[in-house]
Amino acid sequence: MEQKTKIHAEDGRQELTVTRIFELPVDLLFQAYTDAAIVAEWMGTKVLKLENKAHGGYQFETTDPKGNKHGFNGVIHEIVPNEKITRTFQMEGTPFPVQLEFLEFESIDADNSKLTMHIVYKTAEWRDRMLQMPFAFGINMAHNRLQEIVDELR
Repeated sequence: MEQKTKIHAEDGRQELTVTRIFELPVDLLFQAYTDAAIVAEWMGTKVLKLENKAHGGYQFETTDPKGNKHGFNGVIHEIVPNEKITRTFQMEGTPFPVQLEFLEFESIDADNSKLTMHIVYKTAEWRDRMLQMPFAFGINMAHNRLQEIVDELR
């Protein structure tokens, strides 16, 4: 089955681009990234903090099947409703350095929108290590859940 979330990564570059077209109006797609209750549901995580403002922060925590807790956090540098979020992302307790994420939300028409995530890693090697993990599968699965959950809210 073809994954709806697409990842484009050029060899030797320290960045990648993630794109996905959702069958959601842009305001609902944006809300899925900024409403703590919705984020918790589609990401399957506990939202400890989500401050949707410039210089705000976020902190999430997941628990794996063995009961181990994993955290990730970041700082929101810019947020423009229904248009963009610029933030950092860091997985706590791992060697992965902080990454920079540019999320752009684009309205296609009244019922469809596009998410483009431009992610910059410290080096091409770190980007490649991320791609060796089940990154593509995981983000596609999460975006599928986002679509399903927000569909239910409509």
